[in-house]
Amino acid sequence: MRKTRQIFVPHSLSRRKQRKTLIAVVAGIGLCTLLLGGTILARNYNLGSVAGWLPFLNYNSIKPEDRGNTPTLRLVSLPAAQRAEQLKAIAKGEKSLERSRARYILAADAIAAKQGKEALTWLDGLDKDYPILSGYITLQKARSYELIGDKSQALAAWQDLLKHHSNKPVAAEALYALAAKTSKYLDSTLTASTNQSGVMEKFQHFSAISPKDPKYWENAIAKYPSHPLILELAKAKIEKDPAQPELMSILTRYAFDQPKITKILDQFVAQYGKTGEDKDKAIISPKDWEAIAIGYWKAKKYGQASAAYAKTEPTSRHAYLAALGLEYAEKRGEAKLAYQKVVEEFPRATESFDALVKIAKIEPDIEAVPYLDQAIDRFPDRAGEAVIVKAETLERLSSQQAAEVARELLLTKYSKSPAGAAYQWKLARAKAAGGDPKSALQLAQTITKNNPDSFLARQAGYWAGKWANKLGQKQEAKAAFEQVIANHPQSYYAWRSAVQLGWQVGDFSTVRQINPKIVSPPTRPILPLGSETLKELYQLGQDRDAWMLWQAEFTNRIKPTVTEEFTDGLLRIASGDYLEGISTIASLEDRETPQEKAEYEKLQKTPTYWYALYPLPFMDAIANYSKQHHLNPLLTIALIRQESRFESDIRSSAGAVGLMQMMPTTGELVAKNIKLAQYKLDNPNDNIKLGTWLLADLLQSHNNNSALAVASYNAGSGNTGQWLAGKGAIDTDEFVESIPFPETQDYVKQVFGNYWNYLRLYNPQIAAKIK
Repeated sequence: MRKTRQIFVPHSLSRRKQRKTLIAVVAGIGLCTLLLGGTILARNYNLGSVAGWLPFLNYNSIKPEDRGNTPTLRLVSLPAAQRAEQLKAIAKGEKSLERSRARYILAADAIAAKQGKEALTWLDGLDKDYPILSGYITLQKARSYELIGDKSQALAAWQDLLKHHSNKPVAAEALYALAAKTSKYLDSTLTASTNQSGVMEKFQHFSAISPKDPKYWENAIAKYPSHPLILELAKAKIEKDPAQPELMSILTRYAFDQPKITKILDQFVAQYGKTGEDKDKAIISPKDWEAIAIGYWKAKKYGQASAAYAKTEPTSRHAYLAALGLEYAEKRGEAKLAYQKVVEEFPRATESFDALVKIAKIEPDIEAVPYLDQAIDRFPDRAGEAVIVKAETLERLSSQQAAEVARELLLTKYSKSPAGAAYQWKLARAKAAGGDPKSALQLAQTITKNNPDSFLARQAGYWAGKWANKLGQKQEAKAAFEQVIANHPQSYYAWRSAVQLGWQVGDFSTVRQINPKIVSPPTRPILPLGSETLKELYQLGQDRDAWMLWQAEFTNRIKPTVTEEFTDGLLRIASGDYLEGISTIASLEDRETPQEKAEYEKLQKTPTYWYALYPLPFMDAIANYSKQHHLNPLLTIALIRQESRFESDIRSSAGAVGLMQMMPTTGELVAKNIKLAQYKLDNPNDNIKLGTWLLADLLQSHNNNSALAVASYNAGSGNTGQWLAGKGAIDTDEFVESIPFPETQDYVKQVFGNYWNYLRLYNPQIAAKIK
């Protein structure tokens, strides 16, 4: 049943290396006041919407204490049906922020249920009390009128939104609704019919606006060009008239990571990427070239990405990526010349070290050593990496003695380097396998001492404890296990250490039977960045609108800060894009500059970071079917996180489908066993139902050894059986470390690392022990 799939946040060092790439429009109101007088305006025109956009009426802020654990915000995580009565009780109370929040959520829930009339009752007059969301209240009114089929009132609401909130990103919603080629209002230009007789109705008819007025588009491009709907309108304009370099530049900078963007990149480069006879320089700027390069790289068009990087700002990073793109495009000769250029132009940049090692790997072995020696001499802090490559190269040249001399340096001169630690770990494992746990322990302790923060320190620390126990050194073993938990609390080896210390966390043979208490945070965290409106939408669970607003505010797409990228990840997860959201947040670990590392380390100490990495979607179904099959629900969700990152319709290259990555043939067999006649593998409920049965069956066939069951889930029971053949009783820790498929070994460690993180985050008893 082995399935090829991406391994998320792998445990092996080699795979980790692979992972490391306000002008208000007041004329109309002034005219209205002049014609009709302030009394009529205040009574008939709804001053609440005006208060939301007049720049001198600043109500757009919320006290910090009102962003935390409040009665309404505690209800956000509940399904609409379960929270309705409590929200209604709050909504009928005295005027307050909580009352406004409850009314807004009730309106949003009604719209989601296609109950436009009910939504309008909750929205009526709400903009007066809730100015921070005044634009979105108008947006919700437009949506509500559309639901009940009142095109005239919907059009009036869209125009009101565009006119009175044109300086805010929410206006993009109106611009798109009114101007997109699929708009139902393209032939509607008036907000009131000609037979309306009231003074205000006639004024509305007179003051109707057109989305075709250039000022609205120009304002949108100037103030919120990265809004997804503005980008969609820009694409449509380019399709109609391709000779628009300004719009191509906007799409290049803000949509470089979108599907099918390469067509526009190709157009932009072909039309404006070269100097012409009638102009001194190309229109495309170095900043645009960088975005173009990223877009091509994401699309795996490495040759075109290389060419684009060559035209960006001349930095060591860009030069190295230009060379790497050529190598990935299988232009090895050109890549070698490009790497040499990096070394010549940026001799002290860290990319020059990488370039020298790359050249050595491209060159024939007989010519590679001098390049590696240059890397060792110039970059002593990273020399260990080149020493390993040199030793391997010398071995292939049959210079065994010289290779041993090189490796000896990893135990002496470069013992504190990551490469030195890796070599020492290799020796430690060999000593233990050869029946010398004392030497293995000494080597492992050297790693934890010289490289305490390294990836290998968690593994070496755990095995130091195991080997110390074997030697009868109980106190030393206990100290080693405690150190792993203290220094690397998020790791698979922290779980293994907790088991050795006697914590009630479930071992390989008992984890199935545990049914831990799960306690989630009562409310969503406060976003670290963004406008007050964005933070409010996010905490109210208005995920689609929050995501669109964030896209408009998040303009630093090419080189985001740690905090910007974390915020982006949070909002991706909230909107249901778990795969990209979790990957975005996990990638922060690879930031390289001292400032970025410091920012990441600070972030890593917050609970919000870990809750984002280990969310609890589909938990009702997971808990239900886990209970039916006597499974630990946290083991189930740990496996789902690894298999699919909670993407219900994801498919692997081998054809596995859904949350638990069921192969169609396997799903069919399981369905027959449980007598499930109708099912869809991309339906979350069906997939979890089938997958939990399969996991329980694998556990039963392996006498509840969850490591063997999880390995079989990934690689197939046939492979697991081969690995166990003739071994008799096994040390499961040893079995995991010796799994011959690197993917499966990483998979097993990651699943149980996931399990441990869910346990330490959501189980109060274990969380209290780690603090």
